[in-house]
Amino acid sequence: MNKTQSLEQMQELKLSGMASSYRSQLALPVNQQLEGHELLAYLLQAEKLHRGNDRMESLLKTARFRFNVTSQEIECGPERNLSKASWSSLLEGNYIQSGENILITGPTGCGKSFAACALGHQACLMGIKTRYFNMNRLIETIIMAKTEGSYMKLLNQLEKIPVIILDDFGIHPINKNLKLALLQIMEDRYAKKSLIITAQMPVSAWHDYIDEPTLADAIMDRVTAKCHRIELKGDSRRKKK
Repeated sequence: MNKTQSLEQMQELKLSGMASSYRSQLALPVNQQLEGHELLAYLLQAEKLHRGNDRMESLLKTARFRFNVTSQEIECGPERNLSKASWSSLLEGNYIQSGENILITGPTGCGKSFAACALGHQACLMGIKTRYFNMNRLIETIIMAKTEGSYMKLLNQLEKIPVIILDDFGIHPINKNLKLALLQIMEDRYAKKSLIITAQMPVSAWHDYIDEPTLADAIMDRVTAKCHRIELKGDSRRKKK
């Protein structure tokens, strides 16, 4: 089999990373080209890297983040009530493996959504499927699913996602059906999958926001039992920009 045929077979087998690296090798002078086991190892590593990059790009696309932000862009410091040590600890992703939640609160414009999207971006870099929802959009999605008869399908889909971001919790009023839907989502994920929730109101006010004691107790128990809290401080970053 000649080199052209080898390249054609790589393309037929959808080994794009391997084919691209093989072309690069063939473009080198003969005395600089890898041979035998070294060439094979090089091509396999190239294919693995290529597939990893493809998967990461796919995860970032399907996550639908509000902000395209990396973890390195998050400012830490006492003025923000966010230390580098605590931020770095969250970036390790152990909370995902343990099915723990992250609750990010603070005044409007302080960077809650920015931080949540950065955590989601980091999860995608680790190969972990993540999905972002603004609370208003999640409410619309639930209502539409109930109308179309696909509510159970939606719940099953959400249950399988390792990390879900719920942004702007507590801004929009929710009726009893939506509260029950939230409880079901949180019950399905409890101690197995992670939620990252942002809210302007402090966690201590969430119970009153839900405004039905029994449901509020059940929801708050599942949200706060295993969680990390980030209480951001500082002026609005929008005003600074």
